[in-house]
Amino acid sequence: MAKDDRSRFSVGSDPVTHRGHNTITTVGNKDSDKFIETLDSSFEYQVGFIPAGYEHRPDLISNIFFGTPAYWWLLLEVNNITDPFEGFNVGDRILIPTKI
Repeated sequence: MAKDDRSRFSVGSDPVTHRGHNTITTVGNKDSDKFIETLDSSFEYQVGFIPAGYEHRPDLISNIFFGTPAYWWLLLEVNNITDPFEGFNVGDRILIPTKI
């Protein structure tokens, strides 16, 4: 998949209606689930540590390493973080995919 094509929803999404609003989700989608299951073998990683000023900001970290804030979600996925306000604390060790 080309770098520009890889968004959170390019790996699988389903339209759903919730409380009268249409949205798209990756939850329970077989393509998204397969992507998550193969994270260990899908990427090469480097190890990083969260510096002061970047805590709780996967968008800023994404911008440094990938040249765009758009891959914030990938940093959450590979580091098994569901809430960036609970993870990405100063000094936390994180994995950063080197080839996307």
